[in-house]
Amino acid sequence: MATRPETVARVGGAGERILRGHRRFALLPFLGPAFIACIAYIDPGNFATNIAAGSKFGYTLLWVIVASNLMAMLIQTLSAKLGIATGRNLPEVCRARFSHRTTMGLWIQAEVIAMATDLAEFLGAALGFNLLLGIPLFPAAVLTGVCAFGILWLQRFGFRPLEATIAVIIGVIGGCYVAELFMAKPPVGPVLHGALVPGFSGQESLLLAVGILGATVMPHVIYLHSALLQDRILPESDEQAKRLYRFTRIDVMIAMSIAGLINMAMLIMAATTFHDNGLTNVASIQTAYQTLTPILGAAAATIFALALVFSGLSSSAVGTLSGQIIMQGFTGWSIPLWVRRLATMAPAFIVIALGLNPTRTLVLSQVILSFGIPFALIPLVVFTSRRDIMGVLRNHRGTTVAASIVAAVIVLLNLFLILQTFGLL
Repeated sequence: MATRPETVARVGGAGERILRGHRRFALLPFLGPAFIACIAYIDPGNFATNIAAGSKFGYTLLWVIVASNLMAMLIQTLSAKLGIATGRNLPEVCRARFSHRTTMGLWIQAEVIAMATDLAEFLGAALGFNLLLGIPLFPAAVLTGVCAFGILWLQRFGFRPLEATIAVIIGVIGGCYVAELFMAKPPVGPVLHGALVPGFSGQESLLLAVGILGATVMPHVIYLHSALLQDRILPESDEQAKRLYRFTRIDVMIAMSIAGLINMAMLIMAATTFHDNGLTNVASIQTAYQTLTPILGAAAATIFALALVFSGLSSSAVGTLSGQIIMQGFTGWSIPLWVRRLATMAPAFIVIALGLNPTRTLVLSQVILSFGIPFALIPLVVFTSRRDIMGVLRNHRGTTVAASIVAAVIVLLNLFLILQTFGLL
């Protein structure tokens, strides 16, 4: 079994006793990893996309979020299962199965993707502080850095406090959007129709739907989720491994369902507040914040900015952890976590110092992220379908077929998104 990365800590204890039958059924010891992974699905990039979709097309594209979330559940479950079955994370399995040259190539692209992702998340948190406190972006970025270090510092007490902190942050973001929906009072009928009935409203809505679906799976949390499970709780037999996997699926379903509901709430809020009031061109986070005050009041705008701050801080911390897993898994090297945090903060400060548009930078970072999708997704599907790697947790044939279709759809949509962004379509 591979050496455990320093960014991952075992929980063991109660969970292992439950697997052995020494304790009564309890779910709590198995919850946590998926909550850390799911924070990537409610990062600042999602804010921008969901606001644009809701303001422009109302509730029409709600079903796209539902479909995206179902795809994400499958992919994150496979990532977690790889960690349970092999005791290794996805980068480590790649290093063991591929040539040195291929592994180094995968590492370099994964590092670029991780940095682009962290840039978006760090900028989002800084933008939230900028809106919430009314301070310039540069001191807002400094404050973001201090808070991000604080979240990562929790890991010195073990991984469980970090999991609990992320879960609380997800709860805060969800609570913020419950409050927003309470203020906006969306109509139930159109919401249910938009969520359950697929449809479009012209070619532009199709392109935006492709953008939402194309950014479904985040490469860095595919890598990370496998690491979070690789030796967190150690099964001692095939039966225990299968039982642990069943608990893990519940963890993924709960966490990803919450993330999906929060994304839906973002779009519903934008549709009710902006689209239903004739404001169909609210395309940036700053415009959304400024427009909320005259429509729903200052409290709604404050809650929106608060949710953005928590989203950016938590997803940025998770991005830093992912970067550490990527380096250590692909190369066997490691650097102190605080050094990586400093390095990944630098691009955001450069963007702010140059006066570049934060929302535009968020969008471009998502395009860069799209390049990394196939390099994480395809190996994951291949590895989890092989008995010599997965043992009793090898995918069933139906799972492999479904995962292959999902992978193909996501890769093609990301390719379409990239070509469309650069005006090649």
